[in-house]
Amino acid sequence: MQKRKQLLTASLAAGLVACLVWSGQNPVQARSPSQTEGHKPEEEKIALGRMLFFDVSLSKNRTQSCATCHDPGRAFTDGRSNAGKGMVSLGDDGISYGNRNTPTAMYAKFSPDFHFNQKTGQYVGGQFLDGRAKDLAEQSGQPPLNLVEMNMPSVGSIIERLKQNEHYHKTFRALYGDAVWNSDETAYEAMMQSLAAFERTGQFAPFNSKYDKYLRGEYELTVLEDLGRTLFFSNQNVNCSVCHKLHAEDAPKETFTNYEYHNIGVPRNEDVVALNQLAREFADHGLLENPQVDDPAQKGKFKVPTLRNIAVTGPYMHNGVFKDLRTVVLFYDKYNNPKSQINPETGQPWGEAEVPETVNLADLRANALTDRKVDALVAFMELLTDEEYEHLLEKKPAADK
Repeated sequence: MQKRKQLLTASLAAGLVACLVWSGQNPVQARSPSQTEGHKPEEEKIALGRMLFFDVSLSKNRTQSCATCHDPGRAFTDGRSNAGKGMVSLGDDGISYGNRNTPTAMYAKFSPDFHFNQKTGQYVGGQFLDGRAKDLAEQSGQPPLNLVEMNMPSVGSIIERLKQNEHYHKTFRALYGDAVWNSDETAYEAMMQSLAAFERTGQFAPFNSKYDKYLRGEYELTVLEDLGRTLFFSNQNVNCSVCHKLHAEDAPKETFTNYEYHNIGVPRNEDVVALNQLAREFADHGLLENPQVDDPAQKGKFKVPTLRNIAVTGPYMHNGVFKDLRTVVLFYDKYNNPKSQINPETGQPWGEAEVPETVNLADLRANALTDRKVDALVAFMELLTDEEYEHLLEKKPAADK
């Protein structure tokens, strides 16, 4: 058991190198299915990707699909009530957990390919909290081979599962050509491209929240929501928009992330450390655990998440350490407000930063918040909930008019 738990310290990064290399070949170097004879319309690829997304046969014990941890009924996050208390996800073997909170798959298609921006000096984009997958296709190939997720032993074992399904056997040939089954690598690339095609559909990015309706003149903000919007976009009050804005203020289809990586001083989640029987001094090094990154200055940095559907996708932070969205706002406020030094969820002072040496104190500077301003920021973020998930918002008294 202890040996298995030690695998979790690498979690979703270092332990997955094998899923990127098949017989010495990088999957992104394999022939693209889009170049294969017999390629059919994108709609058919999407239909195949949708079927794969919900298929539990991609896990060793046939207990998990992609949708298990990315439930479309919960904004594509893990809503299961398991021993991980929602902080981290339970694996296919029924005993293993990751040490990172499962991020939403919604709006992920807008993240650029992982790269280093020479102009800003920042790593940008990619998939996963440490950006170790270049894009959606590469991301989709990792969970099936992750020991603490779907736990399949090899690419070959997954291809054998796919071949057992006559529909897959025919559809892969129809979409990607007769040669698609000639090698495990080509078939797996086709599977990844199909999953990515599904994740690029409008189901993952509907842009139909009240905020989107406000921008179209179809919804009138309450006084509290409007205050929150003003605060959010104002650099003279809080610095939310420094990291959580890519376009101009109130631009349509804003995803509320700049896709960069930052360390905001999130404390270690002691519950996750205990759950996974990790060493007391365990620290998640974030971006530095990305095999493509070899720079100590990146230690403890994590990808800035989208704020789309943030009010219904808790718990929060890379390790699920905070349960409530209001707690997250108060955590930011602690850097600037002597009155915000107690974590309301524990009744104790905020924990020390998991990786203190790289905390981005410059961007955390802001004016201290009043209770009303905290409420306003939460109200604004609730506005970013897509229409199909509004029923997941906690029932609260009507906001100020």
